[in-house]
Amino acid sequence: MTPAQIKAAAQALYEAEQTSEQIGVLSQQYPGITMDDAYAIQAGLVALKQAKGDEVIGWKIGLTSRAMQMALNIDIPDSGVLLESMRFESGASIPQGRFIQPRVEAEIAFVMKAPLKGRVTREQVIAATDYVAPSLEILDTRVQRVDPSSGQTRKIFDTIADNAANAGIVLGEARFDPASDLRWIGAIVSANGQVEETGLGAGVLNDPVEGIVWLAARMELYGQSIKAGQVILSGSFIRPLECPADTHIVADFGAWGTVSCRFE
Repeated sequence: MTPAQIKAAAQALYEAEQTSEQIGVLSQQYPGITMDDAYAIQAGLVALKQAKGDEVIGWKIGLTSRAMQMALNIDIPDSGVLLESMRFESGASIPQGRFIQPRVEAEIAFVMKAPLKGRVTREQVIAATDYVAPSLEILDTRVQRVDPSSGQTRKIFDTIADNAANAGIVLGEARFDPASDLRWIGAIVSANGQVEETGLGAGVLNDPVEGIVWLAARMELYGQSIKAGQVILSGSFIRPLECPADTHIVADFGAWGTVSCRFE
């Protein structure tokens, strides 16, 4: 893609979020789109938000589960940017119309006390982490899932360009040692009192810490790094749950407590 096309795609995504009207499938409009193009569009989208005063507070890792990777015919995760406007307190009520097609995932969040850059070890990630916490990620889609005229579905390029479908973060209040065996930390996730999903941290690359290892290496390719104080969503261990109006989500992390939000 040309720089002009990347800029136009980022602007289209920004306007889609502002108007709550999805755009067409980018990978159909730009059939030659590459992974680098998609991350460049994402960076352009984030820059537009920063120009309006929004601040980067961290990163999210997506497509960490084997099932999701197989569904999209890829073998690597993707990543997106967390912004201050995306932050919600546990128990928050989210106004109707804030998102287009909201969905929710349960994740383990890492809050960093030291920076990470490039190829790092598992031990370095743990040493650089202040604490881990239970969390929910709110997803949204500014790109149509299926193009109505051609029937073409979204591809990984569309998801990455759309900031990895990132829309919000609900961080739990509990704080825990990052050296804990996170593979066995899990959650029971309910919607309106009905259990919809359960999962364990092992669903995230067999160890959520490995997600942070992957992210640090990927970011170096684009001249980026993880900074102290940032929040990293390590990846979901449940399938995304659709959240139409009047949906109350509660994720019960057992000894880690609960995280919840309500979509009005």
